[in-house]
Amino acid sequence: MTHPDNPLHALLLDGVGGARDLSGAQIQDWTPEQGILWLHLDYTDPSAQHWLMHDSALPELITEALLTENTRPRAAQIGDGLLIALRGVNLNPGADPDDMVSVRLYVTPKLIVSTRKRRLQSVTGLAEDCRAGKAPRDVAEFLVDLSDRLVMRMGDVVEETEETLAALELDILEQHDTTLRQSLAGLRRQTIRLRRYFGPQRDAFNQLQSEKLTWISAEQKLLLREVSDRLLRHIEDLDMIRERAAMAQEELISQLSDQLNQRMYILSLIAAIFLPLGFLTGLLGINVGGIPGADNPYAFGLFAIFLCILVAAQIWLFRRRRWL
Repeated sequence: MTHPDNPLHALLLDGVGGARDLSGAQIQDWTPEQGILWLHLDYTDPSAQHWLMHDSALPELITEALLTENTRPRAAQIGDGLLIALRGVNLNPGADPDDMVSVRLYVTPKLIVSTRKRRLQSVTGLAEDCRAGKAPRDVAEFLVDLSDRLVMRMGDVVEETEETLAALELDILEQHDTTLRQSLAGLRRQTIRLRRYFGPQRDAFNQLQSEKLTWISAEQKLLLREVSDRLLRHIEDLDMIRERAAMAQEELISQLSDQLNQRMYILSLIAAIFLPLGFLTGLLGINVGGIPGADNPYAFGLFAIFLCILVAAQIWLFRRRRWL
């Protein structure tokens, strides 16, 4: 086979836990008897695109799937191979975890071709372990290992999200800040986006278990089932987090509404107190003749005392009616 230019990883797995990097010439001279070949490519690289479409000898259906921009997690058997699309949480610096990173794989008993656009730590960690002498012994173990790494990092993100929600719930009890609404809304948005991909990914794992392929043993299918069950628990945790976030957001809105009502109530009482005062002062302030007490030097003082008595009477009335 010809070799792709600039592969991200080009590893030969020896089947006993070892792996080594291959050069372009070594890839071209590779035969299945030598071991399992894993080629990991960036599908946005023009040289990788050219190799997949013209030089890889892969069927057109597979090359299109490996080069597609948008894909949902799935698994499909094609001959004696598997076409798989999986997603992992985005743990790259400065990225949002819910901005899921996809990886596409075509797997046969002796060949693994995977493509991605953005760096995925699960794939990078697996390649590093292969170079460190902890490589999978066959392609089925490779799939189990990769799936386990993806779900493990999903679990870390779910736990972090749950801790963030717990801190926000505590903040709601201790303070009433409108910025908490934005934090809760962002948390709900993150859980919805994560849940959107976790569900189909579990379906893909279940499909892997159901495929009748001779190179996936019953024990490895049990391991895939365990990975799928762990992902199901993460999905259930996300559903619980989303419900808790909704309840916390409703509680915060209720508290903010109570605060607003309390302030409006106080303003209404103040307006009720000053309404008669304003009416009387406005009435006596008109610039026409005949105003009572205009010639009396004690009129202003008596009027001020009357206003104070009026305010005291209003406060007494409000307290009697339990408005204060």
